[in-house]
Amino acid sequence: MIFRPWPLLAFLSTAMAFEALKPHPKAVPNIHPPGAVDRPEMVKFIVSDPASLPGIVVDETAAELVGEWQYSTHTPPYVGLGYLHDMKAGKGAKSVTFTPDLPKAGWYEVRLAHCYNVRRSTKTPVTIHHADGDTTVRINQQAEPVHNHLFRTLGTFRFAAGRKGWVRVSNDGTEPSKVVIADAVQFLPVGGN
Repeated sequence: MIFRPWPLLAFLSTAMAFEALKPHPKAVPNIHPPGAVDRPEMVKFIVSDPASLPGIVVDETAAELVGEWQYSTHTPPYVGLGYLHDMKAGKGAKSVTFTPDLPKAGWYEVRLAHCYNVRRSTKTPVTIHHADGDTTVRINQQAEPVHNHLFRTLGTFRFAAGRKGWVRVSNDGTEPSKVVIADAVQFLPVGGN
């Protein structure tokens, strides 16, 4: 009998992926108890495992944080363990950068995940660093994302392979009384990728 390690390796890598999903060590812990949500009807749209989504997904657990961000699960839906918010503080001094490891160069549709309600910023700046430069868009996080109530398309951009591109959510120029949300970014290959 020949031992083939592939099924074991697949199991171990899946187990390690779930084990790796831990709260960001630099984020302030969630203050809401499990199940305390403001929109119970949206719980069914939570994506617990980022790896179950198509394309390349970078969750906040793997992002680079500048400034103090706090976890929350109060307003579903979200990707993974929850989402981060800027606590309406430090405006202009906070950001969350999502850096994918893209398997090959090419065009990717970039989608941003965020929960939505009237307490969110209406002019959140999101910068996409791609092979042709930087593109900054301002999004209204009060508006419902069109992809399964969770993701909104930021555009289609050309990226180099590897970790050369990124997406950054900032709270620069956002309303003092509104929160900025950072959850996950999805990179979907288009065309011949």
